[in-house]
Amino acid sequence: MLQIQENMQILSNLTSKFPTFLLAGIPGLESAHVWISIPFCCLYTTALSGNSMILFVIITQKSLHEPMYYFLSMLSAADLGLTVSTMSTTLSILWFDAIEINLDTCIIQMFFLHGFTFIESGVLVAMAFDRYVAICDPLRYTTLLTNSRIIQMGLLMTIRTVVLVVPPLLLLKPLYFCRTNVLSHSYCYHPDVIKLACSDTWASSICGLIDLILTTGIDTPCIILSYILIIHSVLSIASPEERHKVFNTCISHIGAVAVFYIPMMSLSLVHRYGPSAPKIVHSMMANIYLLLPPVLNPIIYSVKTKQIRKAIYSVFSLQNKQMIA
Repeated sequence: MLQIQENMQILSNLTSKFPTFLLAGIPGLESAHVWISIPFCCLYTTALSGNSMILFVIITQKSLHEPMYYFLSMLSAADLGLTVSTMSTTLSILWFDAIEINLDTCIIQMFFLHGFTFIESGVLVAMAFDRYVAICDPLRYTTLLTNSRIIQMGLLMTIRTVVLVVPPLLLLKPLYFCRTNVLSHSYCYHPDVIKLACSDTWASSICGLIDLILTTGIDTPCIILSYILIIHSVLSIASPEERHKVFNTCISHIGAVAVFYIPMMSLSLVHRYGPSAPKIVHSMMANIYLLLPPVLNPIIYSVKTKQIRKAIYSVFSLQNKQMIA
């Protein structure tokens, strides 16, 4: 009996139900965090200003009130959410060395982080469907993608996100965590948090796997299928000029898909197969995963989409005329 009590006491000393996690900055470069914060600030500023500009021009320019641009506005909103959800902890570490975060705050951050990631994945599928209908069935485009249907698709994405994100996060609450709760990133990431638990994580791991199957496991094949059908349709067009023109309408979306899925899959592979990799690799992959899409998507769509370029130019031209007047 005495031995059991001693073992329980030892377990209590080694574990905690209300843990404080330690976030990671850039391992090995802690003394240079203030300088490293400069490029991070530039990237966050680019992401926030770029996506805000895309949202602003789509809302204010009536010529952009079309399904394609409604989906683009959803993508920009998701990118803004992703940026804001991690910006506070990342900059707090780089500026103030504030590395501690409690479990409840961690769960809240993961809700928004994983939630906006799932929404972005869903929006990319919707954009692929938009391109498929526009190219393969243009006569039904306006009847298939009505405003009410786009709203329904947005609500469906939101409901799917909440249903998938909440259960695995709630299952973290009853877990006991080891005292040395050092995370690999500058933000809370579910696979990173769960591996620090000392108690049974079977249920939470199963939920995480189901989430992966019902998001990436469904969304990626849907996007690939859309482009197989698009390519098949485009190759039937006789004129090379027309083929090039049709393919050009897909370039921006293909770029957005690439900058979203490639870093996400790379981070997953690092977590799964690279536990012995240097900590700085984990840290850099984690930051690239979350910063690359919000920074590059506005640039891709501004450069490759003529209508967005013209809308941004008209907004700045109007402001300049008002300033001169």
